[in-house]
Amino acid sequence: MKKIYYLSTCSTCKSILSALEIPSTFILNDIKTKPLTEKDLEALKELSGSYEAVFSKRAQLYKERDLRSKNLKEVDYKNLLLEHYTFLKRPIIIMDQALFIGNAKATIEAAKKRMHE
Repeated sequence: MKKIYYLSTCSTCKSILSALEIPSTFILNDIKTKPLTEKDLEALKELSGSYEAVFSKRAQLYKERDLRSKNLKEVDYKNLLLEHYTFLKRPIIIMDQALFIGNAKATIEAAKKRMHE
């Protein structure tokens, strides 16, 4: 599977997507208009090893709810991810069994290299 989870209203996601020159074989999933399903989330957990790995601690709701002070468990991360799209790190790029999470320059460069092999 070749899929990218992103947020269309995020300027960082927009610039990353345009820089990647994405082949037409990829499925683009805007998480605002098509939220993650439990099945999607399970697949991400399988590839990443945990729900926390795909959870954004930079999300505004994370700060507003003071979640940093709480002892979150995997089930909490899962429920929060299913509750609101903003908790998903982005972009998330899936290429078969390879997973690239977030917008770090090294992550995006590695994804771009793999995408155009």
